Amino acid sequence: MNTYMLQYLLYLLFIVVAIYSMYAQFKVSSTFNKYSRIPNARGYTGADVARILLEQSGIHDVQVEPVRGNLTDHYDPTHKVLRLSESVYSSSSVAALGVAAHETGHAVQHHVGYAPLTMRASIFPAVSFSSKLAMPLIIIGLMLGYLSNNMIIAQIGVILFSVVVLFQIVTLPVEFNASSRALQMLEGNGFLNSEEITPARKVLWAAAMTYVAAAALSIIQLLRLLVIVFGGRRND
Repeated sequence: MNTYMLQYLLYLLFIVVAIYSMYAQFKVSSTFNKYSRIPNARGYTGADVARILLEQSGIHDVQVEPVRGNLTDHYDPTHKVLRLSESVYSSSSVAALGVAAHETGHAVQHHVGYAPLTMRASIFPAVSFSSKLAMPLIIIGLMLGYLSNNMIIAQIGVILFSVVVLFQIVTLPVEFNASSRALQMLEGNGFLNSEEITPARKVLWAAAMTYVAAAALSIIQLLRLLVIVFGGRRND
């Protein structure tokens, strides 16, 4: 298979995965909205569950705070703050409890030193640096490379982009593990009954698929760049 054909196939694959990524984003929003209308039987809010689960996990130095936006929930390990969006913090829906427990799962990962989370945190500074420079270097390097037949700048850009891709790959086990912990904590502690745990699982699964789609897009993009930059500009 020549270079041009490989580029074409990767481009088609990129389009397919990009379409799936848009579907995944729609799916997580629609699934959350659907189950955000179903209250849990015990009347707990997302904030209640997060605080109780933190306490039960022996974590006493993490604060639970509201944050503006929809599905903007996240755990901040630097400041040890678990931030829950407006649709989760004060909501008693099964969807809200699933999201709150998921973010609590990240706090638990941090507390126990979960290896993939530690690895992701260790490479984050490099990712922050690489994500800003990678694409500008690739674009500039390609333009100069086609004139001088020297792709060194573009190659540096691709190497930096690969660090970003690595970060997204490492993120996958972190997210799946947090969801697994969340479901175990919710069911094991009786926050959700057997009928309520299935909707919560659907919400978390839909969210996880957005990370899978993002990682797949980045991997395909990296492969395309490797072919373009390292494969040479002409089919010899």
